[in-house]
Amino acid sequence: MNISDREKIYSNDYIDLIIDYSGNKYVLEKYSEDAVNIINFFLAAIYVPLSTISEDIISRIGYAVFPNLFGLISDSSLEASGILKLRNIPSFNLRGNGVLIGFVDTGIDYVNPIFRKADGTTKIVSIWDQTIDTDHIPKGMAYGTEYTRDQINDALQSEEPYRILPSRDEVGHGTMLAGIAAGNEVPERGFYGVAPDAEIIVVKLKPAKNNLKAFFRIPEDKLAYQENDIMFGYQYLLNVATSLNKPIVICSAIDTSQYAHDGRGTMSGWLSLQANNTGIAIITAVGNEGNARRHYYGVVDITRGMDTVELNIGEGETGFAMEIWGASPNLYTIDITTPSGEYVPRMNIMLNETRELSFIFDPTIIYLDYALVEAQSGDQLILLRFTNPSPGIWKFNVYGKGINPMVFNIWLPMNGFITENTYFIKSNPYTTLLSVACSPIPIAVTAYNVEDDSLYLEAGRGYTRIDYIKPDVAAPGVEVLAPSLEGTFTIVSGTSAAAAHTAGVAAMLFEWGIVNGGYPLMSTQDMKIFMIRGARRNIDMAYPNRDWGYGILDVYNIFESLRREL
Repeated sequence: MNISDREKIYSNDYIDLIIDYSGNKYVLEKYSEDAVNIINFFLAAIYVPLSTISEDIISRIGYAVFPNLFGLISDSSLEASGILKLRNIPSFNLRGNGVLIGFVDTGIDYVNPIFRKADGTTKIVSIWDQTIDTDHIPKGMAYGTEYTRDQINDALQSEEPYRILPSRDEVGHGTMLAGIAAGNEVPERGFYGVAPDAEIIVVKLKPAKNNLKAFFRIPEDKLAYQENDIMFGYQYLLNVATSLNKPIVICSAIDTSQYAHDGRGTMSGWLSLQANNTGIAIITAVGNEGNARRHYYGVVDITRGMDTVELNIGEGETGFAMEIWGASPNLYTIDITTPSGEYVPRMNIMLNETRELSFIFDPTIIYLDYALVEAQSGDQLILLRFTNPSPGIWKFNVYGKGINPMVFNIWLPMNGFITENTYFIKSNPYTTLLSVACSPIPIAVTAYNVEDDSLYLEAGRGYTRIDYIKPDVAAPGVEVLAPSLEGTFTIVSGTSAAAAHTAGVAAMLFEWGIVNGGYPLMSTQDMKIFMIRGARRNIDMAYPNRDWGYGILDVYNIFESLRREL
C-alpha cells in the first residue's frame, strides 16, 4: 500500500467497507481502483470515495459490508475466584508466566509502575498505536506505528518518556483492563493483578471516521471505533503471539449493539474460528445494557396480525439507528405513528430497498432499509436511521406473515451512542448481550458483586437471539480496584472489569496447561469447559440461566474438579 492509499485510511473523504477476500486475487482486481487492505485470509477492507456513497447504499450492496461501530463497555478479587487459595499450593502458584495477554482498546499508560518488572523494565511486549502515522508500521499492517519493548524501555529511562514514545491512553479503559488482568501487586494499596507475571501486547485503536458515524447517526463527539480497525488489531495480537511462539489471551471489552445478536456476524464468526486454535483464548464482556431499556422483544399477535411497539425519544436526541430483526422464514413490515399523530401506512416491501420518510408536522427524516435476507444471518432486517427525531412517544406496528410464532427483536444503540431518555416503554431485559459477546466459542463474561454474590444490575443478559447459551460465567465486576491515569487506583464497576479478571485467570490456565504441560492442546473451547466445570453454583438456582450462565468463576474449583475426575 502506497502513501496515497495510506492517507485514505485516515481521511474522512473515504469511507471504509469490509469485503470477502478468501485469498481470491480477482477480488483485488475488482477493487483495483480503491485502496485494498487485507485483514486476514477471509476479509479485506477497502477505502472508497465518500462521494460514491448515498443513503440507499445498503439496499444496493448490503448491510454487512459496513463496519459496525463499537463503543467502550465500561463507564470494574482474587479470593472470590479461588486464586489466592490456589496460590497457597506451591505447585499451583500460577501467575501467568510465559503467557501473553492482548488488548485492543484505548491504549495503555506504559509509564505506570504496575506494568514494569522487578528490574524496572517493561512487561509490555509491544504497542501498535493506530493513531500515530509514521513509517514504523507493524509487519503485515498498512498504517499506524509499532513500538517495541526496547523502545518502551528507552522511554522509561528518560525524564520525559512521552517525547521519546508519544503513545498515550487518554481514556483509561485500556489501562484499567491491563491492570486488572496483569498488573503488579501493590499490597499497600490493596491492589493485586490476577496474572502479574504475564506479558502484555497492546493495540491503541484509532477513532472511527466521522463519515461512518454520520451514516449511522452517531454524534461526532461520541467515542467510537470501527470493526475493521478492531479486526486488524486482533490480527496483530495473533501475529505477535505466533512470532514469539507463546499462548495468548485476548481480552475484548469493546462491543456494539449493531447486528443480529446471533453470533453470525463478521467479527463474531472470525473470532470463533480463531478461538478453536490451540494456544488462543478469547474472553468477551457481555456489556452493560441489561437495564438500559434499549431492547424490545415482540411476538406478532395472530388475532390482530401485528404487535405495537412504543418508543420514547428524549429531548435533545439528534439522531440514531434502530434495527428490527425478524426470524426467518417469516416476513415483517411496519407502519409508523409520530408523537404529533402523523401516520405512515404499512409499507409493502421489495427484495431490498431504501425509503426516505419525511413528515409534515415533524422535522424528522427517517431512512428505512428493508433487507429481506440479510447476507450473514439469513434473517430479515429493517433498519431505521433517524435524523432530528421529534421527542415523545413513537408507535410502530410490526406486522408478520408466515409461521407462528412470528418473533422479532429490536435494538437501539448501546450506551454512549444514544441518550438515556430514549428507550422502549415495554422493554425486555433479556437478549441484551452486545453482539460480539454472542459469538459461540469465545468465553462471554458477566459481572457480579463478591460482597453478596449478587449480579451486577446493569449487566447484559442472555441468551442470544437464536437461544445460544450466553453468558458463560460470572466474574468479579462490582467496585473493583483498578489503575487510573493519574498513577493511582480507583474503584470501577462493569462487565469490562469482569472480562479483564477472567483474562487473568485464562493466563493462569494457559500457564498450567501449555507452558507447564498440564494440557498442551488447550484452546478457548477447552478452557470454557474447564471454567464451566469449576464454576460455583447456587443450589437454589437452575443452570445454565440467562443471568449467570453456568455460574461463578472459581479457578480453585477447576483444579479440584480435575483432581476428582482424574
